[in-house]
Amino acid sequence: MLTRIDHIGIACHDLDATVEFYRATYGFEVFHTEINEEQGVREAMLKINETSDGGASYLQLLEPVREDSAVGKWLAKNGEGVHHIAFGTEDVDGDSEAIREKGVRVLYEEPRNGSMGSRITFLHPKDCHGVLTELVTSAARACRSDQAG
Repeated sequence: MLTRIDHIGIACHDLDATVEFYRATYGFEVFHTEINEEQGVREAMLKINETSDGGASYLQLLEPVREDSAVGKWLAKNGEGVHHIAFGTEDVDGDSEAIREKGVRVLYEEPRNGSMGSRITFLHPKDCHGVLTELVTSAARACRSDQAG
């Protein structure tokens, strides 16, 4: 079951300049940064608020570290802007399978590693009214699910 908007991913050419814009304009501060080699991005998570399910909502700023990364290709084609929306779930495996059974293409056969130790998968934008959609289970929830099974 999807529980919240986890984050909105924004592709940018210059992560530092984009972070500064969101800090200076809206007062958002960086909560976490990392380079995700598997996804080919350098990213900053800007925490917006806490959520009722114990999670949080973020803006995820994404700068490609390789031109051949998914974000790099998208940025070259579309320019800077909203790249995807991510919904939080307690069970990315179960929810992605249930959504797949409804005829929506899930881009990864098995969820992959995401930001801050999370587990993620993406849904095809052509099946989601033009919106690249991510499902994400936070690291804390993923750890609890692993221990339960």
